[in-house]
Amino acid sequence: MENFTFYSPTYFAFGKDQENNTGKYVRRFGGNKVLIHYGGGSVVRSGLLDRVKNSLKEEGVGFVELGGVKPNPRSGLVYEGIDLCRKEKVDFVLAVGGGSAIDSAKAIAAGAVYDGDFWDYYQGKVITKALPIGTILTISAAGSEGSPDSVITNENGMYKRGASGEALRPAFSILNPALTQTLPQFQIACGITDIMAHLFERYFTTTKEVEVTDRMIEALLLTMIKEAPRVIQDPADYQAQANIMWAGMMAHNNSCGVGRAQDWASHDIEHELSAIYDCAHGAGLAVVFPAWMTYNMKHDINRFAKLAVRVWGCQMDFEQPENTAKAGIAALKRFFISIGMPSNFSELGAKEADIEEMAKKACYGDGRKGTIGGFVKLNENDVANIYRLML
Repeated sequence: MENFTFYSPTYFAFGKDQENNTGKYVRRFGGNKVLIHYGGGSVVRSGLLDRVKNSLKEEGVGFVELGGVKPNPRSGLVYEGIDLCRKEKVDFVLAVGGGSAIDSAKAIAAGAVYDGDFWDYYQGKVITKALPIGTILTISAAGSEGSPDSVITNENGMYKRGASGEALRPAFSILNPALTQTLPQFQIACGITDIMAHLFERYFTTTKEVEVTDRMIEALLLTMIKEAPRVIQDPADYQAQANIMWAGMMAHNNSCGVGRAQDWASHDIEHELSAIYDCAHGAGLAVVFPAWMTYNMKHDINRFAKLAVRVWGCQMDFEQPENTAKAGIAALKRFFISIGMPSNFSELGAKEADIEEMAKKACYGDGRKGTIGGFVKLNENDVANIYRLML
């Protein structure tokens, strides 16, 4: 295990009707004038947005609104939010929605107190200062409600990039599993896939002697495998939604990633797909991960075999552990298909003709220096080959 520091200050309010206490939490963490940032649609139709506003009014907290966040959130709305925060003297940003709304809110919170272009942060500059952030989660997926991370798509070139900094960890996050019970099955399945992907990015490591976090990751993966069929069959199953929601937070607040090298190439590879084709991030990851695993399996056969045995219950082939590793990858692919995820390029709307462009952007575009990934360093040719495995 490597040396590490870990600080996760987010205050979590978990359970039914917690959103009715939003105003109290904003006050507790110093907010007087709030930007409410959200997508639209469901948070309006469900009455959630009105409940949040009423809670703020009860506590005498002023607010302005900015809706319109889309999946794979865009830079244009971030710039609009930054201008609004400055104009209205906002001192707290509240995201109501899923990972896209939260990531966009984080970008606004950082950009509002920065003299330069917020996109500097998405090209590698570490975020050290931001307006305080609160979240009300409506879909279990991104884990952004507990993480120091944000992902935004720059409309100038359609580059999808991430930024990070401890200042982006929310001051509080409200997690009410009941808010996820009306989601379409496809969105639930995409969220489950995203959660599992965050765990895989940490599991595939070059660091030795990380049994504690290995076991934590494996336990969360087993939880997802157990709860996913329940919630896909019955989205109204509160307890299944609750387990998935908390697993999603734990998968990405980095409690499972401390003291170990991480990979993240699969996310970089998927970001090119969702930036160009606007496919759901989870759907893209369902296609990327089995291909990435197949391509990189021989780098550490025993780690792939361990995952296959501990998580998927495969029989260990001691004579040929590669057979066990392959069986685990096949089990993962069957699982994704069983919950309604795509399995190849065409189901994402992706085109073979775009592979070379995507591979180049993944490795070189907008600040990249030629390779991606921590488990295995992948160059442009490697990335193109992984895309081809998705065909």
